[in-house]
Amino acid sequence: MKKYISLLMIFGFLFFFQSCASQGSLDSKTVDTLINSQEFTFHAERANPTNYDVINVMNSMPNATATRILNLNGDYTIDVSKNTLDVVLPYFGRLFNPTYGNTSDNSYRFTSKDFTVSKIQNKKGKWTLKFKPNDVRTVDEVNIEIFKNGKAFVSMRSNDRQPISYDGYISKTEVKQEKEKP
Repeated sequence: MKKYISLLMIFGFLFFFQSCASQGSLDSKTVDTLINSQEFTFHAERANPTNYDVINVMNSMPNATATRILNLNGDYTIDVSKNTLDVVLPYFGRLFNPTYGNTSDNSYRFTSKDFTVSKIQNKKGKWTLKFKPNDVRTVDEVNIEIFKNGKAFVSMRSNDRQPISYDGYISKTEVKQEKEKP
């Protein structure tokens, strides 16, 4: 009887985690439609820095886990449209040419209107999008890998800082309403 109860508990946990994992995912047709229309938003949930100084500082904090993943709580996004690429992402790592006084230049906050895009889909349905902004001097390439369920992985390659990657998901771009000034 104890074996049956333990088996039921194990299956219960598996079904619970399966239902949690399926939340927030899209079907593959919706993902294909978003990518082909080139109108979507990437929402960053985690940052994966590659600098070992940052990782050592993270691991030295009390109650820290031994992972190099930072959970992001803010509204960090990449808005992709046919004419613009709007990036608002934090940066954790070594800057080779830091900007003093203006800290917004030390993260990835830019809007590009002159960029090239290459899209490739593999046999399993995973999309790889490579953006090369021509009007942003610090960013060389933005790679976005989008899986069939809408989960995404972004890696940023820059010429003045170490690489960093982000985990998250894509969704349809929401229309932002500007507040009227009194």
